[in-house]
Amino acid sequence: MKSLVMRSRCPISCTLDLLGDKWSLLILRDLLFFEKNSFGAFLLSREKIARNILSDRLEHLLQRGFMVKEMAPENKSKFLYYPTEKAVDLVPLLLELAVWSEKHEPFSKSKPEVTAFKNSKGKALRDLKARMRTLGN
Repeated sequence: MKSLVMRSRCPISCTLDLLGDKWSLLILRDLLFFEKNSFGAFLLSREKIARNILSDRLEHLLQRGFMVKEMAPENKSKFLYYPTEKAVDLVPLLLELAVWSEKHEPFSKSKPEVTAFKNSKGKALRDLKARMRTLGN
């Protein structure tokens, strides 16, 4: 695993160093809210991430413990990605980013799935954690 250099001891700065850039947050969004869990599914996201950037960010998120990678049971040449507790714990932060953006950026609008998640945050988090447990995390 590549070592991570933290720019400062500030918790916000450390979090940004861990998460990387916007692509990491968007991959986590898709993994957590939209149950996308394969390379191909991430490529289909509206933001159109490039293959090489997706590969790099997936590796970064794996190395930093935000997700695990498992061989797909039905296709041994395909891998599936699953969130860890570390990723699930980011859900409130991601939801607050969505709330802030909708308040301050007129163009911004949450997809219905994210809105439903925001409206039932407690239940949604419990469901996510239960799903994690069934995957052996």
